[in-house]
Amino acid sequence: MTGRVALITGASSGIGAALAREFSARGAMVALAARRADRLRTLAAELGEANGRALGLVCDVTREGDLERSVNATRLAFGRIDIVVANAGFAVRGRLDTLALEDYRRQFETNVLGVLRTIIAGLEELKRTRGCLVLMGSVSSYLALPAGSAYAMSKFAVRALAEALREELAPQQIGVTLVCPGFVESEIYEIDNQGVRRPGTPRRVPRRLVMSTGRAARQIVDAVARRRPEIVVTGHGRLAVLLQRHVPRLVWWGLRLASR
Repeated sequence: MTGRVALITGASSGIGAALAREFSARGAMVALAARRADRLRTLAAELGEANGRALGLVCDVTREGDLERSVNATRLAFGRIDIVVANAGFAVRGRLDTLALEDYRRQFETNVLGVLRTIIAGLEELKRTRGCLVLMGSVSSYLALPAGSAYAMSKFAVRALAEALREELAPQQIGVTLVCPGFVESEIYEIDNQGVRRPGTPRRVPRRLVMSTGRAARQIVDAVARRRPEIVVTGHGRLAVLLQRHVPRLVWWGLRLASR
């Protein structure tokens, strides 16, 4: 990664911040795009903003023009962009009869259209550098759970986009890596359906199943370096995807049993 430039959305916390640290540790320069300016300043300073190694960019992936400005600022600061990580996202939760159409629209605005805006804004730079596009999917893009229809729909869409673009962008020698995390340490558990953080929200996942962001970031950056088409992060995530691919009726039976 020495000398390469990575632009990461959703970089102020969770997997995004861990990826920024991992790319930087491997010699890359990083552009950090997120909404929370205070966290961006802290992380950019930690990763060497004063030495021209990092750049903080206040950016909302749902706001028109923000991503184009972020791409332009990154190119001006570093001269190129080799890796674009479309990581920004959150999870709308709830059963269908408790959600409104606006909840689904808000979910897709960030998780799908925000990803698409990121790709469109960075595509020309990746064509020039023959770089890599990294899309943040989820194990939920294979396995839709009860009360998770909005989130699963959005991640199914991201997986479909990755599969289409992998072949579409191959002639330009642009790599496309789909990342499907299972349970990874993140503030996503504290974000409500309006996208507002609620610190202290209890996590319903056993701690032993949750992977640290640092470990997840190392696996993801390894996959990007090798231009792997897809990586499923966490052992339980790989098992879930394997079962869903090969014995979906067993998975369906297990979910029904669990919901009862």
